[in-house]
Amino acid sequence: MRALIQRVNWSRLLIAGEVHAEIGPGLLAFIGMEKDDDSAAADKLLHKVLSYRVFADAEGKMNLGLKDVGGELLLVSQFTLAASTSKGLRPSFSSAMPPSQAEILYGELLAKARVGYDKVQSGVFAADMQIALENNGPVTFMLQS
Repeated sequence: MRALIQRVNWSRLLIAGEVHAEIGPGLLAFIGMEKDDDSAAADKLLHKVLSYRVFADAEGKMNLGLKDVGGELLLVSQFTLAASTSKGLRPSFSSAMPPSQAEILYGELLAKARVGYDKVQSGVFAADMQIALENNGPVTFMLQS
């Protein structure tokens, strides 16, 4: 399971031209699921997303996680993160989790995130979403469980 996280000043997610989710300072996390991922992988990845130290402390060093700073979290499913891009000029999605399974696992991840943290927004699985953001830094990391 993978998460591409971006430290943002704000992010807004639209579906069919309507604002579906919006956050202030925090993290935008794109989530990609692979065939072998399971609940344990989701738990591990969620812990990393909520705790990964990407926010500055009083000395300006990245020593604080999302929970430490009280930032908001926007979770968005993105199957393209599971793509293999090592060969040719077209991505292969052979390692991606089938959509029916991925929707269930994404739902579990989202439910656990909302139980463990009170500032969570999300996209809609498999929806056509438009996402605007202001990256803070820029700071972007790829996390894996």
